Amino acid sequence: MEQLPKEISQNGIRYTLVGDYYIPDLQLPEENRPIGVWGRMHKAYLELYHPAQYNDLVLSGKLWTYLAGLNEQAQKRLDCIIDQMKAAEDITEELKAQNQMEWVRAMNSIRSRAEEIIRSEMIYC
Repeated sequence: MEQLPKEISQNGIRYTLVGDYYIPDLQLPEENRPIGVWGRMHKAYLELYHPAQYNDLVLSGKLWTYLAGLNEQAQKRLDCIIDQMKAAEDITEELKAQNQMEWVRAMNSIRSRAEEIIRSEMIYC
């Protein structure tokens, strides 16, 4: 019986012999950025409602990079929306010093509305 080589290379992909089969030696790109809360939400959404796109991202090795980028964009957009709403509703540090409970109520309301905008515009679409 003929001995098969332990490693082969075809079409730019390296294969290793495991038992009787050649398994591709695939490596994912290294990504150090966190996917954060927005990335996790979008990942769950893709898994449930867009499995073809999710599988394409997983198989191409781009899922983590895609989710990390989305998380950064969503966080920047959230900060921008909060700043704009604070200016429009005249929520200042002066209000914070004078009436802390009113400031907390207003900021919680702004943050809640801004997060809902992010979810509808970027996460669940």
